[in-house]
Amino acid sequence: MIIKQIYTGCLAQGAYYIESNGEVAIIDPLREVQDYIDSAAKNNAKIKYIFETHFHADFVSGHVTLAEKTGGKIVYGPTAKTSFDAIIAEDHQVFKVGDITITLLHTPGHTMESSCFLLKDKQGKDHALFSGDTLFLGDVGRPDLAQKGDITEKDLAGFLFDSLRNKVMTLADDVIVYPAHGAGSACGKNLSKETVGTIGNQKETNYALRANMTKEEFVKEVTDGLLPPPAYFPLNVKLNKEGYQDIDDVIENSAKPLSVEAFEIHANETDALILDVRHQSEFVKGFIPQSIFIGLGGTFAPWVGALIKDIKQPILLITPEGEEEATIIRLSRVGFDNVLGYLEGSFNSWKKAGKEIDTISSITADALTTKMKDNPIIFDVRKPGEYASEHVIIAENTPLDFLNDHITEFPKKGDFYVHCAGGYRSVIAASILKARGFHNLIDIDGGYDAIKNTSIERSAAVCPSTLK
Repeated sequence: MIIKQIYTGCLAQGAYYIESNGEVAIIDPLREVQDYIDSAAKNNAKIKYIFETHFHADFVSGHVTLAEKTGGKIVYGPTAKTSFDAIIAEDHQVFKVGDITITLLHTPGHTMESSCFLLKDKQGKDHALFSGDTLFLGDVGRPDLAQKGDITEKDLAGFLFDSLRNKVMTLADDVIVYPAHGAGSACGKNLSKETVGTIGNQKETNYALRANMTKEEFVKEVTDGLLPPPAYFPLNVKLNKEGYQDIDDVIENSAKPLSVEAFEIHANETDALILDVRHQSEFVKGFIPQSIFIGLGGTFAPWVGALIKDIKQPILLITPEGEEEATIIRLSRVGFDNVLGYLEGSFNSWKKAGKEIDTISSITADALTTKMKDNPIIFDVRKPGEYASEHVIIAENTPLDFLNDHITEFPKKGDFYVHCAGGYRSVIAASILKARGFHNLIDIDGGYDAIKNTSIERSAAVCPSTLK
């Protein structure tokens, strides 16, 4: 038996390759599926089943393409409705894969069709639970994404409580837990950085699996502090339910090198967004005016989904040379398939052509110290929890996730300062603000990590936030 976790850090997502005696099951595959096909072919194995734990909201799964290319059967839990052929399984339905079996456990709560998959080894012993978004390490799936009709997030949280108590916590402590996500995912509140655990460990450490916890306590704690989901979530759900374009076709249509002249024509004659994915240290020194920075070095795809509202938005790319196709693939993982092309030669070709460029002003944390006597305006674009933990005492909190909703709160006149934890998110924010006409901003180089090493007054008390 082979179990391989394919973990994608940008999405904080775990897909799984399971092989036994010449047959393969894939759980929650990425949109680019060739690696699964190659792995099976290398071992002379056949992909038999493609198990989906639920309709994913945070990425486009590879189930449709993988089924078309291999003949594997797509499997969803009860109540799922798709526009393509799929097995809509019953609770406790058993699927044989070589010498092992995989049993679907219907665990509604995160969504109504949410299911876990219990792998039993060839001796029939419970070996591993592929827990999807029902159970994470240190957390559970958020219950607010599948509200529909009369079903509220509290109802879903109640369903999740029952699913965990009746289907998951009854398993033996040594059963391995393979979740769909880890730290950084927006599908939970406080996920662990670990990507593999056990049922026993989760019973001891996961707040949501506390012994003697009442349903009322569970519902309150699971729903408390939930931030609104990113705008692209329902759009990805729709793609996962209805199908999507083959990623190979997306790459062929998108990976088009454009000369400076052609790039400029596209930018002027379409409503394309210019997306610059270089490192933030390069971006601040020079970029095409009106372009938006979201660097490949961070959690790129989720930030694209959170900040670019329409997955059909035409996009022109500025990438590091050699990273063009990788950027297109990572965009497609969250449903952004409408790339018109990329600037050949990257930003250097634009600069060599003598075209107009813009820059972002920055200041070191030490230099900011001397400005504090003037009571400067500072915006902290970290998440509310980070801000609450500790922040510059005079800083206002406008999380990057919601920046587009709070543009009017930034001053048009007089300098103001922007920072995040280390510099990645603040440069994203600065690029968006510059594109909106705010040229009076100054980025704090090194962010809060640098500020902590200065004498600037800080507080752990929650101050009024600009986020209403």
